[in-house]
Amino acid sequence: MKILVIGSGGREHALVWKLSQSREVDKIFCAPGNAGISRQAECVDIRIDDLRSLLNFALEEKIGLTVVGPEAPLALGIVDQFTLEGLDIFGPNKKAAQLETSKVFAKEFMDRYEVPTADFKVFDDLFDAKKYIYHKGVPIVIKADGLCQGKGVVVAKTIREAESALESILRDRVFGEAGRRVVIEDCLQGEEASILLFTDSQSTVTLPSCQDHKRVFDKDLGPNTGGMGAYSPAPIVTERLLVDIEKGIIRSILEGLAVEHIVYQGVLYIGVMITEKGPKVLEFNVRFGDPETQAILPRMQTDLTDIMLATIHGQLHRFVGNPRFSWDRRACVCVVCASGGYPADYQKGKVISGLEEASLMSDIVVFHSGTKLADENGRPVIVTNGGRVLGVTGLGYNISSAINKTYQAVEKIQFEGMHYRRDIGKRALQAGRGVY
Repeated sequence: MKILVIGSGGREHALVWKLSQSREVDKIFCAPGNAGISRQAECVDIRIDDLRSLLNFALEEKIGLTVVGPEAPLALGIVDQFTLEGLDIFGPNKKAAQLETSKVFAKEFMDRYEVPTADFKVFDDLFDAKKYIYHKGVPIVIKADGLCQGKGVVVAKTIREAESALESILRDRVFGEAGRRVVIEDCLQGEEASILLFTDSQSTVTLPSCQDHKRVFDKDLGPNTGGMGAYSPAPIVTERLLVDIEKGIIRSILEGLAVEHIVYQGVLYIGVMITEKGPKVLEFNVRFGDPETQAILPRMQTDLTDIMLATIHGQLHRFVGNPRFSWDRRACVCVVCASGGYPADYQKGKVISGLEEASLMSDIVVFHSGTKLADENGRPVIVTNGGRVLGVTGLGYNISSAINKTYQAVEKIQFEGMHYRRDIGKRALQAGRGVY
């Protein structure tokens, strides 16, 4: 079977890496891919939003399975177009993708079907929005409605911060049409966790828990990023809590989708805040998270191709309670190495050294994100080509062991301006959690 993976980040590298282990796979293509992906797949120079070219390529190459990594093609309806041509493609259709592409849709959906979430209001008028924050006070959360590449959420701790965010989004239109409306919601207090699950609208298979680190600096300081690291499992998600999430959140979501005649086939990411009153939903992603995927897939012992095809064809029930769907009991930690200045302006083209040394370590995988191949005095080199450059990932018998091993690998890698958080996974070690 030929597989096409769409995207160019660390998530897509992890997907290519895992899919390449399947006995059913003969060849993998990735559009557009990156330097690391090129070692396991043939990279194809097609943009992720060029749906016509992607479709033509899949038809010409007789692709047996297409896997969509980022949200943008899903928002454009790539699944609908591929399905009309009789092609198997993993991901939700355009209607289902609204759970991520519109925060207004998601919040109103949760309100209709009593999915626990923060109280909220929707505004398209700057004056009315400001009046609301004066009434509610701070801290408060302001979210642009549409896709903003992870930059459309502001947790305002002062009224001035809230005013500035509203002015940027509603008046200055820094996010264009994605900021035509905003959701203003209460700021939930607690600890975050990421819950991912496969679903074909009838059955669900929940993946191991994970915790992301969104802020750029240690101790959760600085601006939000696409994610500076992750670890799995997240000890805060106990078996009892997971049962509560499955009954009180996941079941309500599926029932709501059924009522609205929305068929959801793919992976659903649920960002939850674990509060004193129980878990509440912060956000949905309609695709694998990044960098959560890099911390989860190394633990998967099941053929990813099999479960994706079962999800597409409504046969996910075959994996529910099936011992063949199994996971490595070890913990996994992913540390993101970023370009200097990220998430603001950063330079590209910095030569990366130490990749081979890090990759040769046992139980270490280096997933590439913002990298590309270049020529330096007649020899091929790998250089930086994005904000998040690498996701250094390690397995250990517990989280403490995985943290130590991963950072040992990180220390072997260098490029000008490289920075990374030094506390990924440390939260799991508080009060003895993460040592088992």
